[in-house]
Amino acid sequence: MRVLVQRVSAAQVTVDGQTVGRIEPNPQGLLTLVGVTHDDTESTAKALADKVWRLRILEGERAAADLDAPILVVSQFTLYADTAKGRRPSWSAAAAGPVAEPLVETFAQALRELGATVATGRFGAHMHVELVNDGPVTLLLEG
Repeated sequence: MRVLVQRVSAAQVTVDGQTVGRIEPNPQGLLTLVGVTHDDTESTAKALADKVWRLRILEGERAAADLDAPILVVSQFTLYADTAKGRRPSWSAAAAGPVAEPLVETFAQALRELGATVATGRFGAHMHVELVNDGPVTLLLEG
């Protein structure tokens, strides 16, 4: 599993012109783009959720857990793009929807169980993600 974490001062996801997920950072929050590969498990998703919740990348080297910072979770299969050959990416390392969707939901639910306020995109939809990256701070976590 790969999670691209961005510290944000604003973030939202729209599908067909409708806002489906939005966080109201005060003053900061996290946008997490989540990619799933074939051998990921629920324990992988839960471990990465815990890491994101406790990652000290917010103001004053504090974690989302310290500040009750909201988190927006968006599925992102393209994190597993293989661009080694030619100009057309291969998506073969990304897990199929029936495998990936429950693990993205497990990731989001694990964050909620840790105490996070979580909003989500819509799995499999064509989404427009708007964000203001604060810093900028962007990290790639793998589990």
